[in-house]
Amino acid sequence: MQVFYNEHHALHHGRHEMFRGALVPCVEVPARVDHVLQELRARGLGRIAQPPEIPRDLLERVHAPRYLRFLEGAWDEWVVLDAANAQRDAIPSYWPIRGFRSDVLPASFHARMGLFSFDAGSPLTAGTWAAASQGAACAVGGARALLAGERSAFVLTRPPGHHAGPDFFGGYCFLNNAALAAQALRDGGCARVAVLDVDYHHGNGTQTIFYERGDVFFASVHGDPRTEYPYFLGYGDERGAGAGLDCNLNLPLPRGTGFARWRDTLAVALDAIARFGADALVVSLGVDTFALDPISGFGLGSADYLRVGEDIAASALPTLFVFEGGYAVAEVGVNAANVLDGFLSRAG
Repeated sequence: MQVFYNEHHALHHGRHEMFRGALVPCVEVPARVDHVLQELRARGLGRIAQPPEIPRDLLERVHAPRYLRFLEGAWDEWVVLDAANAQRDAIPSYWPIRGFRSDVLPASFHARMGLFSFDAGSPLTAGTWAAASQGAACAVGGARALLAGERSAFVLTRPPGHHAGPDFFGGYCFLNNAALAAQALRDGGCARVAVLDVDYHHGNGTQTIFYERGDVFFASVHGDPRTEYPYFLGYGDERGAGAGLDCNLNLPLPRGTGFARWRDTLAVALDAIARFGADALVVSLGVDTFALDPISGFGLGSADYLRVGEDIAASALPTLFVFEGGYAVAEVGVNAANVLDGFLSRAG
């Protein structure tokens, strides 16, 4: 299995995030990826591969050009506003809610921060663009590995991506790696691609990107949005629209769900993907379903992730794993590596 490791991920290292009225230390930290990489090396699992340059037109088929331009230049703009800003992260303060205009691009940096975001928990730092864009390149590299005949590949990167939409960031995500991989697979000749999101939190960005498309099927097993972030998408009645009708499957589960029920629900998602007739599978691999995860609420144990990998391998599809959430830092390496181990043991 080729591993596309983002060597620049640590350039994005937020100091604080806003959580319920307080600035608290960021939960999404470089150590998450460091632990996964250490575990892969300890097991001799995977071969590190170099990502290609990502074509700008591919980025723009997933994300709006004005959003990309903002992300590229945001840090420089932030520091120009006040030299002291170089020592603090940029966090949005204003949002254009229902009835407000979003078609006019404000001159104010702070207004544009709000226009292109949906929460105050995703700090933008000096290295955000460098880390996110290299992660996107890793995702494209993984897709190209599948197109070249590999059975599987792993994109080991942060910041994660599945909350990032066509023109918004949030949930620690800035560029949607899974969506970019799916688009690269489509561009490379796959007629139909499926994205399976097993992160605890619904991949609202991925759903939004593909909601009206019939060539990419999105299935997600996640915490019930009535009580769990991101709250405003992820309900079971969201089935897609237009050409994408019935190409979106949300399978929300209540907080406290254990592995047996979770695994049964995963089987429902995998069955739907099989009926869709996908040529390739992209897995948004969040391991924040772990029982000890500090910001989640399912009950999976480390050994359960071996079974998760085996079940995904049974689909017999070329499969790209893209690292997403997982915030129990001490265990995240074992849990992610167990998914890959389980997959490889079943896939051969």
